[in-house]
Amino acid sequence: MIKSKNDCGISLSEKQIQNLARKHGTPLFIINRAELVNNLNRFNNFLPRIQPYYAVKANSHPEILKVLARKNICFDVASKGEIESLLGLAVAPERMLFANTIKRTESLKFAEKQLINLMTFDSEYELYKIAEFAPNAKVMIRVKVSNVGSIVELSVKFGVEAADAIPFLIKAHRLGLKPIGVSFHVGSQCLKVENYVEALEMASIIFRDAKLKQVPLEILDIGGGFPIRHFDYENDIFAGMAPVINKELDRLFDPTIKIIAEPGRAIVGSAGILVMKVIGKSIRFNKHWYYLDDGIYGSLSGLIYDHCKYQYKILRKGKSQISTIAGPTCDGLDVISNSEEMPELEIGDIVYVPNIGAYSIASATNFNSLPLPKVIAIN
Repeated sequence: MIKSKNDCGISLSEKQIQNLARKHGTPLFIINRAELVNNLNRFNNFLPRIQPYYAVKANSHPEILKVLARKNICFDVASKGEIESLLGLAVAPERMLFANTIKRTESLKFAEKQLINLMTFDSEYELYKIAEFAPNAKVMIRVKVSNVGSIVELSVKFGVEAADAIPFLIKAHRLGLKPIGVSFHVGSQCLKVENYVEALEMASIIFRDAKLKQVPLEILDIGGGFPIRHFDYENDIFAGMAPVINKELDRLFDPTIKIIAEPGRAIVGSAGILVMKVIGKSIRFNKHWYYLDDGIYGSLSGLIYDHCKYQYKILRKGKSQISTIAGPTCDGLDVISNSEEMPELEIGDIVYVPNIGAYSIASATNFNSLPLPKVIAIN
């Protein structure tokens, strides 16, 4: 079986993978609906006080959104296009948070028309824009917090200094908006619970100061960053983080405060598997090179955009040797890995990647006009 303690739930046999590849061709992207639901239930069990808003940017494939919409989950949206996708699935506007702090005016007008009024900001310029084009908005200030130890740091681009939070919230009130909460993000695939602890302490201070300034707040958004298990570390880090986060939430925030989060990878990461085929072979630099029918410009784009590490598995058995795998494009950048241990492969052999549900196909391109993977969903 494919599934092991590091494979996080995609339980397909090698025969099933071969049959799916034979039936649908490659590259092939498999979405496991049951795993999506399992991950959502796991998140709710680990963090029972937190209401999840799935980060649509992590993977907006219709099959994923359909499953989550049926579970009555809320959504973190970043654009008019993401809003339209959810409206097409009959997701109510009150189930959406417009969490992009750099919103197009057209998107703000559309959100206002659709009665989507919960959104974040992190600059005075954004406040003026929201006040003009979405005057009924309820706004949360996004504050910069430590991202140390996270795979993707976001505080370089987003968030205001904590000391500036109260003046911005007061400014929002003066502009006729409703300042309603505080938002932060500890960075994607966060491996240090200390980031959450420090951010929660800082947010609680802002809540207390806001109350003293007669700007009482109602919502805390602790963002995303909840890590999934990967082959390069053994422990389930999220399972260890959750009790600490729960303890700090109960210690610092009154039960009347609504706590929300923006999980993306934690919901969809382990629900995707990419199946590829060897389409070429050579010996370069005294090493076997294998060329696959998907690569860095396709579903493995996370190697660059997401700073992600993937595990490459094969169906062929035999004595392993250090090899290089590369993608199908005409660009020299499209080298997937220079140090994979694998037996000698033949053209037509299958290589597959578990835990690739997040981003991947969301940031894939069709460079060289090569086909994107066919996407199928299984139960």
